[in-house]
Amino acid sequence: MNNTLKDVLKSIVISIGMALTIFSLVCIIFDIAYGGNFNLEGYRMTKMIIGAMIVGLGFGVPTIVYKNDSLPMPIKFIIHMGIGCVIYTVVAFSVGWIGGSASIAQGLVIAAMQLAVAFIIWLGFMYHYRSEAKKMNDKIQQMK
Repeated sequence: MNNTLKDVLKSIVISIGMALTIFSLVCIIFDIAYGGNFNLEGYRMTKMIIGAMIVGLGFGVPTIVYKNDSLPMPIKFIIHMGIGCVIYTVVAFSVGWIGGSASIAQGLVIAAMQLAVAFIIWLGFMYHYRSEAKKMNDKIQQMK
């Protein structure tokens, strides 16, 4: 298997895992907020879990753009986050995370929270990979 495919598969596994973890934590928060009476009927929970997995794919697969050295980082970020956020928004309306009884103001708050969480996760990965690159560069310099 070539390295690009391995990288994509690794991104998919990590992003789906993160999406399901975040989804589970949000479910716990809602369950506590509703005093244990958080009810989902008509396979809504199943739809939401599948939606969370699709969101994970929406943010994980586009990370392949970071392998392209000819694109500047801001363009890579826009491509990655643009695809991920569009997929999140479509899924969120489809499974009922946004819409329905939510007002426009609530929808905007939800969208802002989505962007903030996506950006924080992206920043965490960016710092991790920068730190890794710095360590490698330091080791190369020590070998000279």
